[in-house]
Amino acid sequence: MIYPDSRAELSEYHLQVEKEKKRFDYEYKIVRSNTGEVRWVHGLGELEYDNQMNPVRMIGTIQDITDRKRTEESLRESEEAYRAIFEHTGTAMILIEEDMTISMANGQFVANTGYPINEIIGQMKWTDFAHPDDLRRMVEQHKLRRKTPEAALTVYEIRYLSKTGELRYAFLNIQLVHGTKRSVASLIDITRRREAEKKLKASEEKFRSLAESSPLAIMLHQGDQWIYANQAATEISGFSEEELYTMHFWDFIHPDYRELIKQTGRNRQEGKEVPRAYEFIIITKNGDEKWVSLTGNRIQYDDKPTALIAVIDITEQKKAAEDKARLEAQLQQAQKMESVGRLAGGVAHDFNNMLGVILGHTELALMQVDPLQQPLHNNLEEIRKAANRSADLTRQLLAFARKQTISPKILNLNETVTGMLKMLRRLIGEDIHLNWQPEENVWPVKMDPSQIDQILVNLCVNARDAISGVGKMTIETGNIVLDESYGATHAGFIPGEYVRISVSDDGCGMDRETMSHIFEPFFTTKGVNKGTGLGLATVYGAVKQNNGYINVYSEPDQGSTFTICLPRHMGKDEQLRRKGATEAPIRGQETILLVEDEPAILEVTKMILEMQGYTVLTASTPGEAIDLARKHAGAIHLLLTDVVMPEMNGRDLARNLLSLYPDLKRLFMSGYTANVIAHHGVLDEGVHFIQKPFSTKDLAAKIREALTGE
Repeated sequence: MIYPDSRAELSEYHLQVEKEKKRFDYEYKIVRSNTGEVRWVHGLGELEYDNQMNPVRMIGTIQDITDRKRTEESLRESEEAYRAIFEHTGTAMILIEEDMTISMANGQFVANTGYPINEIIGQMKWTDFAHPDDLRRMVEQHKLRRKTPEAALTVYEIRYLSKTGELRYAFLNIQLVHGTKRSVASLIDITRRREAEKKLKASEEKFRSLAESSPLAIMLHQGDQWIYANQAATEISGFSEEELYTMHFWDFIHPDYRELIKQTGRNRQEGKEVPRAYEFIIITKNGDEKWVSLTGNRIQYDDKPTALIAVIDITEQKKAAEDKARLEAQLQQAQKMESVGRLAGGVAHDFNNMLGVILGHTELALMQVDPLQQPLHNNLEEIRKAANRSADLTRQLLAFARKQTISPKILNLNETVTGMLKMLRRLIGEDIHLNWQPEENVWPVKMDPSQIDQILVNLCVNARDAISGVGKMTIETGNIVLDESYGATHAGFIPGEYVRISVSDDGCGMDRETMSHIFEPFFTTKGVNKGTGLGLATVYGAVKQNNGYINVYSEPDQGSTFTICLPRHMGKDEQLRRKGATEAPIRGQETILLVEDEPAILEVTKMILEMQGYTVLTASTPGEAIDLARKHAGAIHLLLTDVVMPEMNGRDLARNLLSLYPDLKRLFMSGYTANVIAHHGVLDEGVHFIQKPFSTKDLAAKIREALTGE
């Protein structure tokens, strides 16, 4: 049974065969009567005619071609699907013949190249589009693909030219069509991406150029590591760029500031207002501490959240501000003392006059009263005693105000002090041992001998009162040259040669607050009726009246040392000799670990040592010094340390460091005299000591002595 849809076509074809008397050759569908299944058949036959040439029958064969038809249908559908993909995909595609001529091209290829389809198909080879520099590689890849069609797909980047000459970029893949000598090429255009990458690269190069030339340390932090650091960052931190990339953000931050930075980050996340820039201390590669100011912003870099950080070294500004504040405080203190001195001097002068009147009238009255007439005579006697005590106080006030009448003489301090020792020993009592340590050949000073008496008596009385029970007191003299480095931390200081006299005790010591007031008139820490508060004020006035300086070194429970520097007196001949005398500075190249808990002294000593050629590692506490020594890769030749510090003293610090550096030389420094700090154990044989304040020359000499043993 002929399938209904095929009947009309088959009838028409049959009529055509009869009319044209041609062979029957036709494909059509039938329906099986027993199953109703539709099948394709191929009929072949010849018509037979009678004498009048009328068709009488057809002789032929019918072949079932259903399977073939189904295969052809599948192929057709596949080809239609392929063509649809070929035409409508967003990827440019071409079909390349064996001679490289393009036989098919889709719309995307036309759009990318700008050539109309009729100029491409059969007219152009696919290599005609290639950039000259990429042509050879394209041909080689094409040949390789033809030789090894079974190889994996190879995608590589090429440049090609449009009809207008525009340079474009694409990923190219060529695949041999199975069973043929044709190839299919697909081109994924990446021109826009390349342009974006160029712009990004140009932007990055511009950023890098700006960043590298910036005085600010500019860094990018992503995740847990640094991904960029400019030259300034390596200079500030001391680490190389490669080292930085292996480090974490917290590796730099001083432990005291880590919680502050973390809290700032939490506040920012919670939307709270935070400073745009904040300041903290970082630790450099060699262990130095630096103040920095940091600003940061969150950005997207490589599609990842990134911290853009700018850091500026403000160590010098901080130190300058601290130095300024300290010098201003010293200046204010000096101005306060000057003002108090003027007031005290004026009051003392007028009060002295009135006391003169009181004493005069009291003595006149005593002359007129019989000593046996009580109680009037006793009352007048008490008035005279009180007036005399008041006169002593006014003389001390005048000494503080530098208005006492003086008669300067050229003195040898060793001789002057030696003459006072017997009196001073009686003054301090038998329980306190007085140790006299004069330096030979001290320079002369020009000063009123009575002022030396005032200074020593008041200092020794103060030292006696600071010692509870049995103790030790030391008086030392010596020559000292103070230079500009000392003046960097002392307002109003004039460099020059001085004679030093120090009075030390092992008493209760003082804290910083107490020391800031000790030279003020009437300031005292003693109980009621146990001190006038004018003793140290008198010392201060006498020293200042002679253009000298006084320094105090003290810690609670560590005793005190008062060091007075009086200008050296020189005659004309000696002055001429001194002008012509110059000495070359002593230099070295060793590494010194400097430990000092006073920031100003730490900084100025570091500068002095570096100017002399030494490599200096600095620490403000013993614990920091030990940690720095453990991390330091090279040698440490000398430990230069203060004696009295928080955490541990200089002796214990040296003992700890000797376990790390057995050949370590030691030089101890202190404002206390050598005899006072001897009970700390630092004056063992072979141990070197220098007393503060010291000059650049003296420090250089002591360091060479400690390093060489000479």
